[in-house]
Amino acid sequence: MLAACLVVVVITLVRHRTAAVDEDPSDTPDVIEYMTMWIGVVYAIVLGLAIAGVWEARSAAQDHVQAEAQALHEISERVQVYPADVRDRIRDDVNAYVGHVVDTEWKAMADHGRVTERGTELLDRVRKDVTDYEPTTDFQAQAYQPLVDQVAAADQARNARADSVAPTMPGVVWFGLLGGGVVTIGMIFALQIRRTARELILAGLFSALIAFLLFLIWDFDAPYSRGITASAEPFLALFPDIEG
Repeated sequence: MLAACLVVVVITLVRHRTAAVDEDPSDTPDVIEYMTMWIGVVYAIVLGLAIAGVWEARSAAQDHVQAEAQALHEISERVQVYPADVRDRIRDDVNAYVGHVVDTEWKAMADHGRVTERGTELLDRVRKDVTDYEPTTDFQAQAYQPLVDQVAAADQARNARADSVAPTMPGVVWFGLLGGGVVTIGMIFALQIRRTARELILAGLFSALIAFLLFLIWDFDAPYSRGITASAEPFLALFPDIEG
């Protein structure tokens, strides 16, 4: 933002010093003002759509985490009807998976943009624990299918989380955003903004605002690895014994 302000101020001051003595800053063709207005409107719409898109992607990423944590929590609770040895084994494997996600996999997503093979192995172990047990009572039989469904829900949420790791904005969109920002700011100089300090300040603030919005889009574009990220808080809330 400071760099955008500085560029606009420097170019404006240089242009002011090199302008012809008889140049009239107020003599701007109406068509340029009209074009500048519409370029600003179109670019504002594009920025708004881009911000809405990346914010929606970030919210969806957080929903995937919540769904995965909730499904695993349901597994831990529903195995209460199983024998103690089976129940403890399933809960231990669920806790091992959650601990790996919070302590190791989250960092791998932030640093390398992918989930870990170890996490996949631990979730497969939970699935094997659940599906391999043969219920011995009607009460256990009633709990078996819901447990299998919750394992499937956790696996689906994990896959969705893995798909959400990478940035969502295509390169061509970034080309349009950056190019549009340059054109929009460049039209300021077509209007000959160099007459008063007030106009200079407004031009700088306008440029800083565009820089801030572009940074906001970039920050939201990778839900798990940049400033305002989707967090592992749902895992920590539902599994308080796991330390992140």
